[in-house]
Amino acid sequence: MPLTTDVPTRGFPDAEYIDRTAKAQALMAKDDLAGLLLMSEEDVRYFTGFHTLFWQSPTRPWFLFVPADGKPIAVIPEIGADLMRRSWIEDIRTWSAPEPSDDGISLLKDLLSPLAKETARIGVMKGHETKLQMPLGDWEYLTAYLSGLKIVDCTPIVQSLRMVKSPAEIEKLEYICAIGSATFEGMPSIIRRGIPLEDVFREFRLRAISLGADDAPYVVGAADQGGYSDVISPPSRRTLKDGDILMLDSGCTWDGYFCDFNRNWAIDHADDNSKRAHNVLWRATQAGIEAAQPGKTCRDLFLSMSEILAEMDQSNGNIGRLGHGLGMQLTEQPSHAAFDNTLLKENMVITLEPSLNYGSGMMMVHEENIVVRRDGALLLSSRAPFDLPIVN
Repeated sequence: MPLTTDVPTRGFPDAEYIDRTAKAQALMAKDDLAGLLLMSEEDVRYFTGFHTLFWQSPTRPWFLFVPADGKPIAVIPEIGADLMRRSWIEDIRTWSAPEPSDDGISLLKDLLSPLAKETARIGVMKGHETKLQMPLGDWEYLTAYLSGLKIVDCTPIVQSLRMVKSPAEIEKLEYICAIGSATFEGMPSIIRRGIPLEDVFREFRLRAISLGADDAPYVVGAADQGGYSDVISPPSRRTLKDGDILMLDSGCTWDGYFCDFNRNWAIDHADDNSKRAHNVLWRATQAGIEAAQPGKTCRDLFLSMSEILAEMDQSNGNIGRLGHGLGMQLTEQPSHAAFDNTLLKENMVITLEPSLNYGSGMMMVHEENIVVRRDGALLLSSRAPFDLPIVN
């Protein structure tokens, strides 16, 4: 299927980052924070636009300080200086990296020492789905040197901002979802008995990139008789057989934004259990779509989908959640789970991902991507067919 969607503009205008920073600073003021010290790829990119695959190298740490007033300050390896200068950031402090004895620590000490003398409060990401992206020894040394600083958790501030997408972000997400949808729609032309699962995965990646995706870094799935029991494995050379249920789950990217949804097919024929499982999952997804309204909670979404899943499976799939946020990461906050009472807001982009167990150790997963709107959810992925597709 050819892709007819217009290609968005790469990157964002400076106004996007100015707005994000201003919103963060307004929330910081409520918590009496003098700044945020950020280290993860997505958080640094969110406030700067600094986008590079060089993050895949674990050799160098990268830091961004978002002050209570004014523009963020980048403390980064010299190798990234040229790219960072193309962003809206003006204060860029660099060191020759890697330098294990002082990988940016002196620069951070110079930046934060005045705040430590004032016993100021600064935020660091400490919460769920975050990690310290610098050596623990360096962190311990830095905090001991800056003992006057009060380090508090700024996870709620950053995650609450990133959960709600701007119109420009939604345009990018809509585009990569269109690419993913077109890729899935073309797959039945190559799915057939006898083809190795590994080749199916490879063909999916090639087709996604040929349709305009920058990459397809996440392609997982499974195939087995009457269903599958594992949804995260890399592919094998096992060939597709009559009676297999094949699932592909993909996260393709464009300009740093992900799609994340899957599709199921039966090879030549499907048994009644598989057909019923697909039907239940489709209706559970529909219940989630209808429940995805501003003011509802993620727990509400979980319960609405679980009610339908219980027709066939009382365990809720033992997965822990039935969907999540989507954006610069394949999975973001929030989680559609019994424990998550996050309020849905207009322009949140989320996945709906019900799953269930059936038969003898079999499972099936279904996933769609939507954006929450005031007047009801808008599908970003093309809706899967109601009945389990059979590929002959």
